[in-house]
Amino acid sequence: MTTAALPRLCLVGPLPPPSGGMANQCEQLLRLWEREGLAVTLVRNNAPYQPAWVARVPVLRAAFRLLPYLWRLWSAAGRCDVMHVLANSGWAWHLFAWPAVAIGRLRGCAVIVNYRGGNADRFFSSGPRHVLRTLARAQLRVTPSAFLLRVFREHGLDAEVIPNIIDLTRFAPAPRPDFGDAPHLIVTRNLEPIYDIGTALRAFALVRRTFPGARLTVAGSGPDLPVLQALAVSLGISTAVRFSGRIDNAQIGALYASADGVLNPSTVDNMPISILEAFASGVPTVSTDAGGIPDLLTHGVDGLLVPIGDADAMARAALSVLQDPALAERLRRAGLATAQRYAWPRVREQWLDAYRRAAGLRANVATRVPQ
Repeated sequence: MTTAALPRLCLVGPLPPPSGGMANQCEQLLRLWEREGLAVTLVRNNAPYQPAWVARVPVLRAAFRLLPYLWRLWSAAGRCDVMHVLANSGWAWHLFAWPAVAIGRLRGCAVIVNYRGGNADRFFSSGPRHVLRTLARAQLRVTPSAFLLRVFREHGLDAEVIPNIIDLTRFAPAPRPDFGDAPHLIVTRNLEPIYDIGTALRAFALVRRTFPGARLTVAGSGPDLPVLQALAVSLGISTAVRFSGRIDNAQIGALYASADGVLNPSTVDNMPISILEAFASGVPTVSTDAGGIPDLLTHGVDGLLVPIGDADAMARAALSVLQDPALAERLRRAGLATAQRYAWPRVREQWLDAYRRAAGLRANVATRVPQ
């Protein structure tokens, strides 16, 4: 397919900063389409506050962000054929996704809801009925994983899978010298309860018993930083752990290139781009089996899976990779092959097809609504 007949596109979602799975994917989609010469209208739902001091006033900041956002949605929907809405669960749905779907339909713009929330089942089960009704009215519902596809079907909604993108121009395997007794492990998740960084710290403390020179970099920010710093002190590993804060997307490839292994301790997840980044960088990965991760990472093939919250199992898996160069090499090679499935040339064609089909369905608003 070529992009010549692509409908006029509006992309609705967040951009970094702060970095995160959805913001990074939105930024990549925008950049990759524009690199191909497409004029994409972006409606950013996390635009910086103007003036900046508004960010310190809770109620006022909501109005200062929401009202301009709604106006930009209205304007964009009037001049575009397809609105691609990146959506999540909770308040983000009610404040940003629901208005986008409603305005898109009102102005005759086809709507694709690209739903990405790992808590979708809980949200669909406990949220207001209008959540499912709104989803049903979109021309297409797209998820990045088979995990969320199953959740949608359980709630009576059709959907299709278009996976997350890994931009292979940003990540590449790098030769690593022998690490001796000082392997470098990394965690690239935010410091929030659902990512359970504490389990990674406990696992790392166990790894240090075998590799006393081991180092851990935790690349992310969030409210759990003080608690995690205190935990590192109590585990006796504070001098070996670096909390680097968020690393810019342009620099994150260098962190992976310096790593001998990745730990992903999340408790809720869908299709984490951080695992794809590790695969594309040729870094062996140990992850929990949360949510849709087993649909992305096959245990013993391109990574190792452990139960959620099990620091002992995570440490054992990490040690098996660090102590077995042949296993590490098999995982690296398989991870690189897996990453190819999510490269832009493949995913691009899937989105082009979805945009064209959505535009063709604009007149058909008789989508079945769950009762």
